[in-house]
Parts: sequence; structure tokens; C-alpha cells
Amino acid sequence: MRFLSRRRGGARRGRGDTETETENASTPTPTPSPAAVALPDIELSTDKPPLLTVSPAEPAAHWAAVHHGALRAAVAEHGSLLVRGLGLRDAAETGAVFHELAGTLTAEREAFAPRRSYADGVHSSTTWPSNQPMCMHHESSYALEFPGLLLFACLQAAERGGATGIADAEAVHAALPREVTERFEREGWLLTRSYNDEIGASVAEAFGTADRTVVEAYCRAHSIEFAWQPDGSLHTRQRRAAVLRHPVTGRRCWFNQIAFLSEWTMDPEVREYLVDLYGPAGLPFNTRYGGGDPIGADVVATLNEVYDRHTVRTPWRPGDLLLVDNIRCAHSREPFEGPREVLVGLADPVRLPQSPASGFDAKDEVSFR
Repeated sequence: MRFLSRRRGGARRGRGDTETETENASTPTPTPSPAAVALPDIELSTDKPPLLTVSPAEPAAHWAAVHHGALRAAVAEHGSLLVRGLGLRDAAETGAVFHELAGTLTAEREAFAPRRSYADGVHSSTTWPSNQPMCMHHESSYALEFPGLLLFACLQAAERGGATGIADAEAVHAALPREVTERFEREGWLLTRSYNDEIGASVAEAFGTADRTVVEAYCRAHSIEFAWQPDGSLHTRQRRAAVLRHPVTGRRCWFNQIAFLSEWTMDPEVREYLVDLYGPAGLPFNTRYGGGDPIGADVVATLNEVYDRHTVRTPWRPGDLLLVDNIRCAHSREPFEGPREVLVGLADPVRLPQSPASGFDAKDEVSFR
């Protein structure tokens, strides 16, 4: 059993609040430059991502280079943009387009599920059972360094389903009950992970190496507490802010994976199986309040319900390109039937200041040295 099945895809700041401002990041998302070449009209809808339909005569990478500024400005304005008509066909062509649009393409670290890597910063979408949804989340929002821009390219659309949903994180934050957001803004959230070779990403897949010395150095540098277990497995925990201020707009965004990585988003039968197999403290991943208290199933249900109300989607077509501001928008992947190939670029890394995780007294059940 390699994977988990899953269901469904502001407060005044005080001294102790854990809201993080990305202006302090060492590599903030760049402000888009003025558009040198105007784009055709962008189609706006209440239930679909902004759509730009094009029919370029030149190669896709050349078109992307010419329209770089206008495309980045559109993403800054709307949070996401679906470009239809580029006719992307393979990883090489997709990589060329990604590099024209992105400042820097990066490798993934701390992955929770495997990916296939192509040359030059192009990856497969996360390996996950096709009959199970991946609910809303922000890419690598549990890490101190995460991509500011996501690029998705559809080479093959599924026969049925498989859409990449988008949810505006500003709207989600505003729609959540204050009693939910206030505690997370005050405490942040805690991610606990128990790595093994059967479910989710292994230590080597998550950190790029199985060398304990290298893994431990990475954890110390990224405010991750760790403990090697007697059986050789690794348990970690890390505290992160639940809300970020967008580096361009300055508005607060609900930026985390509290719901996605929660035990309460798992299929009940899978959760029961994993608890029986590993114990409550040994789940492959789980989330808590930043102080260590468990998060109730009702809170996670509220988060997923608000995400559902704010989700927009458009079925993929082969050749589509989707650009997503990773702070402004959460994304999901819906169940699908038939072959599906979507490539991903993780771009414009944002580095946050050291997390308040170091040294806090969490009430986690996992023992750490």
C-alpha cells in the first residue's frame, strides 16, 4: 500500500502571532515588469480560472518570451492564468516555455509523495492514485523555502476528470470563521511526519538522499525537529505560519496544508488501517495546532468546505499551460479515468525567515531528542 486515499478535494496581529510577511523573504516573488507586448482579452468567469486563448504562429517558447511581462502581470492581477492554444507536446518544449516564463526553476524538497523528474527543472505531477482526489493545498507551504510560481502543462488530458482546481487564498481566508483563523494566526500549525518505505515519500525521495548526516543538517537548517526511531525510520515535526502576507498585494492569504495533510481528510477506512498499523503518533503525516494540540475533525471539515465553495476549474486540454501564484492561490487535483500527463515547474523560490518552530514546547506524542 503505497499511497493514502483522501476525500474531497482577520485578526489583529499581536506579539505572539505567527503570521509571516514574505517581504522578509530572502528571495521574494518578483514584481512583474510592464508588459512589452499586449495580450488578447482574458476571459473571466466566476467558476473557471482566467482563460487566455492564443494561436501563435511562432514556436511556443518564442511566444512565451515575447509575452513574458504581460503573462506575469496577468498572474499578478488574477492569481492564476490558463493559456490555451500553445500546443505543448513534450517535456523538452514544455521546459523551454517554463524557462522563458520563470526566474528560477527548482527541485522539490520535503516531498510527501514521489514525482518523476525530467531534465532542467521539469517534473511530473505528484504520483497519487487516480481514483483519489488531492484536496486544496499550497505547494511546499510546510517548508521555509517554497515556489512563488507554479507552472503546469498538460500533455495528455484524462478521459474523464483530472482537473486542477484553483482557490483564491485571500477569499478563503476572509470566508473562514474567525474562531478558526484566530487560533491558527496566533499559534501557526504543526506538521508531523513519520517516514517509511511503504507510504508516501521515503527519506531519500523527500530529502534527495538517505545519508543521515545530510538529512540532519537539512533539518537543522530548516527548523525541523527530528528523531531517528529504533527501527531506523525518521520522525519529524515543524511549525509554520498559517497565514502569509502576499509580497505584492500585501493582503493576507490562507497559506498552508492544514487540511490536506490532516488525518481527518483521509478516507476513514484508510485512517483506521494506518492507526492500527502505526499507532496515532506514527501516521505518515498529520497536522496539529502550532502549540501541539490536536485539530478536530469539525475544523478540518470547515476548511475543506470553504475550499470547495471557492474552487474554480476548467477541464484540461492537451497543450494547455496553467500559471499559478502559489501564495495567492491553492490548487487541487480531481480524480480521473484514463491516462493523464501533466508536467510541473516549481519556480521563483521564496525563502522565509527562520520559523518560530525552534525551541517551542509542542504537545506532540512523538518523542524527540
